[in-house]
Amino acid sequence: MEAFVRVNFLGASGVVTGSKFLIETSEKNILIDCGMFQGLKELRELNWVNLPVDVENIDVVLLTHGHLDHVGYLPRLQKQGFQGRIIGTAPTLAIAEIILKDSAKIHEEEAEKANKEKYTKHHPALPFYTAREAEKTIKMFQVEMHDKWIKLSENISYRFQYNGHIIGATFIELDISGKRFVFSGDIGRTNDYLLDDPKRPEWADFLFVESTYGNKQHPEEDVETMLSNLIKETIHKKGNLIIPSFAVERLQTLMYILWKLYKVNRIPNIPIFIDSPMGNNVLDVFKNFPKWHKLSDADYRAMCNHVNIIQSYKETWETIDDKRSKIVIAGSGMVTGGRVLTYLKQLIDEPSTTVLLVGYQAEGTRGRQLLEGVHEIKFFGKYYPVKATVKLLESLSAHADQEDLLNWMSNIKNIPEKVYLIHGEPMVLDAFRVKIKDTFNWNATIPKLSDVEKIML
Repeated sequence: MEAFVRVNFLGASGVVTGSKFLIETSEKNILIDCGMFQGLKELRELNWVNLPVDVENIDVVLLTHGHLDHVGYLPRLQKQGFQGRIIGTAPTLAIAEIILKDSAKIHEEEAEKANKEKYTKHHPALPFYTAREAEKTIKMFQVEMHDKWIKLSENISYRFQYNGHIIGATFIELDISGKRFVFSGDIGRTNDYLLDDPKRPEWADFLFVESTYGNKQHPEEDVETMLSNLIKETIHKKGNLIIPSFAVERLQTLMYILWKLYKVNRIPNIPIFIDSPMGNNVLDVFKNFPKWHKLSDADYRAMCNHVNIIQSYKETWETIDDKRSKIVIAGSGMVTGGRVLTYLKQLIDEPSTTVLLVGYQAEGTRGRQLLEGVHEIKFFGKYYPVKATVKLLESLSAHADQEDLLNWMSNIKNIPEKVYLIHGEPMVLDAFRVKIKDTFNWNATIPKLSDVEKIML
């Protein structure tokens, strides 16, 4: 009997978000990541469609890391009949728990608000999933070690390998009948402020590699000087510096840099407000898993003490009404939801406001619109004029750029039978395909959403 593997590309194929790859074998069916689509409306609408596979037959979900576009679909998977285990490293599952609980709360609040203020076409608007469904999903979590081969069945084993990017993140090596499948997840950067350099795979028969920045080098920016100058300008304008930020990693990195700048007298003691309930919880993950990052206990405590952590919505409004020049860091990083919307709704029409974007802005997000210079922006069903200055700090991205990606792949000692480029926009994927051919003489393919590939073993 011929042995084969069937790979179902259920997300992050031809697009950046919605990471989901189902590996069907005669022994086990394994889902690598289970993320939500973000960005363009046509992608977000896919979140509401049941997966085109028999979900009840999926035995296990292996998570590369805890970001929403890698874990945010898990409660829907459970609702569709998944009854297996959801496995990741301890910090990954801690982050996933925070993200699922937080996004469930946001889904419920947004549905309630849409119904109350009647700015929805759906009657009634429903949450994508509820807090109860998130809790039910979290009970399926199982922690496994990284750097250790774990047997799933007679001929299938897997291993999590440290990958930088965010706390707990890994790439996944899957051995099936002696063939190695490597799923990169999101690859971190070298010389990160908070994290060690990613490990690199040594063998890959079938390589699934992220390509978010596959056609770009991150600019050689002097982050600390740029931030110092922006803060001085903000004080001079008597305005506010609003930084929409991802709650995981980016927020902690910004806190660390701002504390460091103050410590060496490069910025004055401007008030810094952190308004991200999820970000506050992630700080606890840093505290609980010191071996997964580079911060000393003393530095961690000092940077936390240097900022004002907002605990309630009432404090959000008190911060908006505070007339002092200030820095506000609030979720979400692509301006798709979260507390940052409340600040921007009130302050984006003021020329003294600066909005600093500090990471990847997917197509169809408000962050991308601001980056592209829109003159107005829509929040909660209404348009607001954009009079604020919008700036971008690209070099704080947690994603590997083209050079980092090629470096990560360069440690592979064999020639992979197949390289699949995932997690990228179409033009980026094609540029990265050409670069891989020129660099390694490997042939890479670009799977599309819903493609199914049969691989003979």
